[in-house]
Parts: sequence; C-alpha cells; structure tokens
Amino acid sequence: MGDIENIVVRAIAGVAEIDPETWDACAEGTSPGAAGITSSARRRNPFLAHAFLHALEESGSACAETGWLPRHLVLESPDGEIEGVMPCYLKAHSMGEYVFDHGWADAYERAGGAYYPKLQASVPFTPVTGPRLLVPEGPDRTERQSLLLRAAAGFAEQLDVSSVHITFLTKDEWELAGEIGFLQRTDQQFHWRNEGYESFDDFLGALSSRKRKAIRKERRQAVENGIEIEWVTGADLTEAHWDAFYEFYQDTGARKWGRPYLNRSFFSMIGETMADDLLLVLANRDGRYVAGALNVIGADALFGRYWGCTEHHPYLHFEICYYQAIDFAIAQGLKTVEAGAQGEHKLARGYLPTETYSVHYCRDAGLAQAIAGFLKREREAIAHEIAFLSEESPYKKDGSA
Repeated sequence: MGDIENIVVRAIAGVAEIDPETWDACAEGTSPGAAGITSSARRRNPFLAHAFLHALEESGSACAETGWLPRHLVLESPDGEIEGVMPCYLKAHSMGEYVFDHGWADAYERAGGAYYPKLQASVPFTPVTGPRLLVPEGPDRTERQSLLLRAAAGFAEQLDVSSVHITFLTKDEWELAGEIGFLQRTDQQFHWRNEGYESFDDFLGALSSRKRKAIRKERRQAVENGIEIEWVTGADLTEAHWDAFYEFYQDTGARKWGRPYLNRSFFSMIGETMADDLLLVLANRDGRYVAGALNVIGADALFGRYWGCTEHHPYLHFEICYYQAIDFAIAQGLKTVEAGAQGEHKLARGYLPTETYSVHYCRDAGLAQAIAGFLKREREAIAHEIAFLSEESPYKKDGSA
C-alpha cells in the first residue's frame, strides 16, 4: 500500500478501464494475486464482481442512454497502484435503485432546484447489501474508505450535481459515512437464516404448527397440474434457458417498471462469465418452461433476483422464489437467503425482517436539513416496524408446538 497522504482519486468511464483481477481483489477485500479469489472459490458478493458490472455496461443495460452513466471512483497511489474503487454512476432519474427519493426530487425541483443529475454509488438494479467502499484489508483501510467518501462529495461539487447517494452499503460503512457527515437512512428487507438445518423438514420443525401446515399445503398445490421444478446452474445453463427466462423477466418488468431494466444480452454475458455463480429455478409443465427465477450464489448467501411466468398457478411464485431457495441454501450450506426488496408476505414463509442502509450527501444546505428531519423520523418508524414484525415471527416460541 502506498503513502496515504499521496493517494489520488480519479473517475473512470467504465469497469473495462480496470484490470478484472485488480477490481475483484478490491471487491473481495484482498490484494491482487492473493489466494482469496480462485476459480473454485465463491465470491462474497458476486454483484460487485468485474464480470457482473462489465456485463451491465457492455450490454447497454447501465449506460448513458438508460440514465446510468458509469463514473467509478478509483483510489490510486503515485506509482499507479490501485488501492480502492467505488462503483458510481451519474443518474438522470431515480429508477432501478430501490431506495426511493422521488419525493425529495419533486420537492427540490418545485423549489427551483435541479435534483438531476445525481451521483449514485450502487450496483444498478440490485437491492442487495454489500460493500461500496471497495478497499483491500490493511492497517489504513478505514482511512482509505474515508477518502472515497470525501472524494464522492468532492466530485459532486466538481461535476455540479445535486447530491451523492450510496445505497445498500454495509452497516460499518453506513456508520463511517455518518461520522463524516452523510445523512443516514434505513429500510428493511426479509431474509431467511439457516440455523444449521439439514433438510427443509428440519426447517419446518422450527416453525409454529399453523405456519408449518400452511407451507406444506402451499408446496403441494404449487406443483399440481403436472409442474416439475428444475435447478440449472454452471455448465448446464444454455441460451435456450436464458430465452425462456428472459420471457418471464420481460413480463414481470413490463408490469412493475414499465419496461425491463436489463436487456437480453446481459443474461448471455453473465451466463458466459459467471455461470457457476448463477442458479435458475424453472417450472416445467408438459415439456416447456412456464415460470422461473434467477438466483445468484455467494460464499455465504443465495440472492434471489428476478421472477416471472407465462402461466399463473397458485403458490408457484412462493415455491420457486422462496421454498426452492431455502432447499438450495440448505443443500449448499449457505447461511442466508436474500429474496429481494420489500414484501411482508415473506414473513409467514420464514423470512425475517432485516435492516438495510443507505447514506446521502446534499450540496444544498436547505435540502439537506429538510431530508435530515425526515430521515430521523423514518429511522424511528423502520426500527418500530422491524421490532413489531419480529414479534410476528412464524418460528416457535419457547415451549410452543
């Protein structure tokens, strides 16, 4: 590591400008060439991999035309050694982020300000918690992360954008950013936690009798009408699988967002470069696929991402997205399943409320003050809701059946 006083921060126009091994080492918190990243090792968070971000950019899913202009920040020593990175995008809108600031934008623009463009540090279209200040482990790691945070605020001034938003960062990063002066925000998702279960029935045994019976009923009804469930991963993934899945994805995207965020090329690209990190759960009926979900496999977690169908069957969504994910996580010894954003209906199916984090920097002091007051009340409400929902857990209380 170079002398921290002499480190510079620059912006690049895409991950293609950085060597994949160097980027991935930063993302995994190791040094380039270290043993922490091998072809057989699982990434802690595959969404931060060079291959994933490159596929987003190269496919045209995340680019200027879609309102996601890459402007990644790079920490660099005087001799050109890269000592940290931060995935950033200039945003022309607030879509595809899953941390909602449309109200802030509307209020600021009604007051005569220009909210867009803004600088967004995130993985596009991906509400998954992970590090955003990608710096290898070392004695000066926190200082280097602080440099990235301050550099992001500095680039907001330099680029004349209204604000910086870092979404789905880790709690440690959230706390560090708060110390520097970023506004702190919380939200919640629902995650399943593997308590050392050896089978799905073992998991069901931890639930109350009523919830256990309900899930068994849902699983039976989901596969009626001759439906068979398939897991497809690694070398078994083909373009035919992606064709089928993309049809499902388009249907869901068109209904939820107006148009899907990801194009067909993106899926082919990750299928070529990240096949071992991917799991398609597909429903087959009468020799053709009628529904499916894409999951991404991390070192300790399974991340459920996209779901869709061309035929509607009772409880099939729950089976493919939630119960099959639990089955896979148990089989692979994964600690958690993250099933995407929002959805209190997940609680009854064993997914518990989990806090998520974002931070925000606004150049306009008036806007910052207004947002700070709102966020204080929102954090209190989120904490109250998580506490309330935790009391509604489907798991057995001590001494219950």
